[in-house]
Amino acid sequence: MEGMAYGAGKAGGAFDPITFVQQPNTILRIVSWLFAIVIFGSIANEGYVNRPDEVEEHCIFNRNQNACNYAVGMGTLAFLSCLAFLALDVYFPQISSVKDRKKAVLADVGVSAFWSFMWFVGFCLLANQWQVSKHEDNPLREGGDAARAAITFSFFSIFTWGGLMLMALEKLRSVSFEEEYNKLFTPQPPPPII
Repeated sequence: MEGMAYGAGKAGGAFDPITFVQQPNTILRIVSWLFAIVIFGSIANEGYVNRPDEVEEHCIFNRNQNACNYAVGMGTLAFLSCLAFLALDVYFPQISSVKDRKKAVLADVGVSAFWSFMWFVGFCLLANQWQVSKHEDNPLREGGDAARAAITFSFFSIFTWGGLMLMALEKLRSVSFEEEYNKLFTPQPPPPII
C-alpha cells in the first residue's frame, strides 16, 4: 500500500512514455480517439450528397441534417475529450494532492459514462436514419461506406468508452480502499533511539 495514492505512484516520479503507452487505459483512450476521428471524418468528408437534379447537398442519413450534425459534433467533442484526458493521464502522476487525484478519477468516470451514453444515442440515431433512407435520395449510392463506417464506429465507441469508465471505476475503488486504509492505519514515526 505504500507509495500509491489514487492509482498512481508518489508525485514527482519520472515520466516513462513506453510504460504510459502500454497501459490498457491509454490504449483504450487512443482507440476511442481514433474512432472519434473516423466518425466525424467520414461524415464530414462523404456524409453530404445531392441528387443529380439538385445543387444543394443533404445529409446521407435520410436527408436529416440533425443526424450528420450529431455525428460530426459528437465526434469532434469526443476527439477533444480524449486529448484532454490523455493529457490528464500524463499529468496524473505529478498531482500531489490526494483530493485532486480523486477529483481527476471521478471526472474520468463521469466523462467516460457520458460518452458511452452519447455514442449509444448516436448509434441508435444513425442506424435508424440510415435504415429509413430512401434510394431516390441517393441514386448513385455515394457515401454509403462512410455512413456505414460512422454507424459501426459509433457502436464500437459505446464499448471503448464503457471500458474506460470501468477502468476508472476500478481505479476509484482501489483509491477509496487505499484512502480508508491510510485513515485507519496512519503511519507512525519510528520510536526514538535511546
